[in-house]
Amino acid sequence: MRIAITGATGNVGTSVLAALADEPAVEEIVAIARRPAAIDDPRARFHAADLTRDDLVAPLRGVDAVIHLAWLIQPSHDEATLHATNVEGTRRLLDAAAQAGVGALVYASSVGAYSPGPKDRRVDERWPTEGIASSFYARHKAEVERMLDRFEQERPQVRVVRLRPGLIFKRAAASEIRRLFIGPLLPPALVRRELIPIVPDLPRLRFQAVHSLDVGDAYRRALVSDARGAFNVAAEPVLDPEVLAEVLGARRVPVRAGLLRRAAELSWHLRLQPTPPGWVDLALAVPLLDTTRAREQLGWEPRTSATDALLELLDGLRERSEATTPPLAR
Repeated sequence: MRIAITGATGNVGTSVLAALADEPAVEEIVAIARRPAAIDDPRARFHAADLTRDDLVAPLRGVDAVIHLAWLIQPSHDEATLHATNVEGTRRLLDAAAQAGVGALVYASSVGAYSPGPKDRRVDERWPTEGIASSFYARHKAEVERMLDRFEQERPQVRVVRLRPGLIFKRAAASEIRRLFIGPLLPPALVRRELIPIVPDLPRLRFQAVHSLDVGDAYRRALVSDARGAFNVAAEPVLDPEVLAEVLGARRVPVRAGLLRRAAELSWHLRLQPTPPGWVDLALAVPLLDTTRAREQLGWEPRTSATDALLELLDGLRERSEATTPPLAR
């Protein structure tokens, strides 16, 4: 099998490459990203391309399957630039895949694609995917979901898989996650469990996470199977104020959601941190995921718990961990 991976040098892309390292079904990998990077796999060759403007048909010719991971989170103050890559870039990729005769597409959707849902029970992949209106990330994910619906209707011969993971953590992604979501003002030395005295206690602050390498394995399984459709991907336990307080040794302090959102909005407008308030809305609105389908149809099981993945990220933030690819380097 000859495959292509867009966004091959990012958090998930590097984990997909790691998961494919011992996969005998994959004979050649075309790693596509905007900035050149060395890839330690003799089957891989790098192809520099920007989804918004470069030719995508040529690198996809002769490819059996595409794993589409490329996505922009920043600059969050410039949604036109984000939309150009996330939505229009995906449209260009789908057109190129159709022209090149690619037989399968595995797409990086997200829990953020889901409409608001329950926090007291799990939902499966049939839950509506209209996103969260105030979050650009969720709007873009939902828009691509509709695009894929049309693509599948028009090209039923192409096998389409959508993975919808929770938050994705690993130590080597700490510098990227800091740059995308936290900003430079938080001193790394303060990211210690003993220096996090409180966690906000909101009823709907319940979310799921998964280790990046486990997500990489889910992509590998989706790639080499004959699976179609959507798959929720998340590890246990659900991260809520009670779990976070226990893991961090912190105290739960009731906080109003409106106050948390206003703090995020003000600090974002002042450019003190890069995360717009829509991310708060997304975290409090999206449902909890039922991962039964991934476990039963893909045989997927996470090796790392959600709490261990979170602690690994916190250690990485404190240690300023990084990797050698441009998105993951400091």
